[in-house]
Amino acid sequence: MLISCKQKGRGSYFSDFPAGYEPAEIGRKLGYHFISGEHFLHGGKWIHYAEVCTWYGALRFAQVANDKELIRRLQERFEPLFTTEKQYQPIMNHVDLNMFGCLPLEFYKITKDRRYYDLGMPYAETQWCTPFDATEEEKAWANKGFSWQTRLWIDDMFMITIIQAQAYHVTGNRKYIERAAKEMVLYLNELQCSNGLFYHAPDIPFFWGRGNGWMAVGMTELLLSLPKDDPCRARILEGYQLMMKSLKNFQNGNGMWNQLIDRPDCWAETSGTAMFTYAMIMGVKNGWLDVEEYGPVARKAWMALVPYIDINGDVTEVCVGTNKKNDLQYYYDRPRITGDYHGQAPIIWCAFALLS
Repeated sequence: MLISCKQKGRGSYFSDFPAGYEPAEIGRKLGYHFISGEHFLHGGKWIHYAEVCTWYGALRFAQVANDKELIRRLQERFEPLFTTEKQYQPIMNHVDLNMFGCLPLEFYKITKDRRYYDLGMPYAETQWCTPFDATEEEKAWANKGFSWQTRLWIDDMFMITIIQAQAYHVTGNRKYIERAAKEMVLYLNELQCSNGLFYHAPDIPFFWGRGNGWMAVGMTELLLSLPKDDPCRARILEGYQLMMKSLKNFQNGNGMWNQLIDRPDCWAETSGTAMFTYAMIMGVKNGWLDVEEYGPVARKAWMALVPYIDINGDVTEVCVGTNKKNDLQYYYDRPRITGDYHGQAPIIWCAFALLS
């Protein structure tokens, strides 16, 4: 059931943080830290989606915090991608690469500089433009009206939907948001388990934390963008609420979620936890979740996450990039690293959400 956005006290859990836990402070710390960081490249060639997510999050935070200096410096960091670093612009042949377009489109929303629009929009268009050398499987998805990049990995439900939502925002053309909504419903129908969580892929029966995080934030971003009268909205909201209910039940006593969500003996992991926290904050603030039921859960998670940020502004205990593998021990044994953009990004998103 949709909870009224005017529900009493819905923001009370997201204010009055103790010193060192204020979202404005954390957002600035991680946002400015990003400016001096090195590029994170796919195979040493193109800007990695995790860097895009961190950049995008810092930009959104800067807007809600009215930090014009941070916006200026983020723009300065991007400028070489038009010139001396143009070779780092991702090619448009994979779901993880096409999502890059969401970043220049966010800059376009702020600056109205046509260069950003012209750079970003082809990434949205080519996601639905089947290449001549597509596989038979890719062509089959396209013939059904889905992106040829469909592969039923849960990561996709942020990567595909974010660029299509951004294209909708800058053009006003509903075809883009309708593409994203239809794709999300496909993934929900194919991948969501009865407990509300998602396997990494249909053939990988494990509830990997960050993978589920991509679903959580993907549904959140789509619900924020979808017109109220979209026919897919009710189905997406249903899937979102079912997932949040399950996550509430799997939260650790310390406020974190584990690398494998349903495995109490697995280690607490920051990137997935931050993604779930972002999704819950936005759910409470937008009336999709009951404030008294989920407000304390989200606050507890934020309070648990902040101590994982070291003195340099680097997030610790981040699972490395992880391909699917039908091997339970593989997920237990994934290396944990510090300062990886997979972890930096969602904590900045949480700071943005708490201030929005």
